[in-house]
Amino acid sequence: MTPGDISAGMHLIENGSLVEFRILDTQVLPGPDDAEFGVRIDLRLGEEEEDSNDVEWGGLGFCFVLAALSFADARPRGASEIDYQEDDQITLIDFLECFSFVRGELHFRGDYIRGRRLKTDISVKPDGMVRLETVGRGKAALQWLDRLKGKKMMSLIS
Repeated sequence: MTPGDISAGMHLIENGSLVEFRILDTQVLPGPDDAEFGVRIDLRLGEEEEDSNDVEWGGLGFCFVLAALSFADARPRGASEIDYQEDDQITLIDFLECFSFVRGELHFRGDYIRGRRLKTDISVKPDGMVRLETVGRGKAALQWLDRLKGKKMMSLIS
C-alpha cells in the first residue's frame, strides 16, 4: 500500500467513525443450513431531522468502515483458502472494486476479496437510511456496529 492509499483510507475511517447512527431493525436471515445464517440490519445515520447532511460528509466513510470491519472479520471458505493471508487489510482499490453509486445511493457489495468470504452488502440512501446485510456471517455485523459505538468487546481471559 502506498502512503497515499493509507492516508485516504485513514481519512475515510475517521469520517466514517464520526457518523452517529442508530439501529432501527434487525432480522436474522436463514441460510442454506442452520450454521450459515446472516442478518439484515436497518440503520439511520445522523439526527432524526430529514435535512441532516451526515450522508454527504460521512456516508462514504461509513461504508468503508463497515467494509473494513467485515474484511477484518472474514475468513476463507473452501478453495478461497489458497489466497487467504491472516494479516491482510482491505485497500481502497478493494473497496472501490465493490462500490457503486446507483440512483443516488451508495452501494458496497463484497463477495470474496483475496481469499476472504465477506458476503456483505451495504446501501446508504440520501435520507440517511442504511441497510447492512450479510450471508453466512452469523451475527458478526452486530459486533461491528457495537465496535463503532465504542462498546467493549468481551474476550476470554486465560
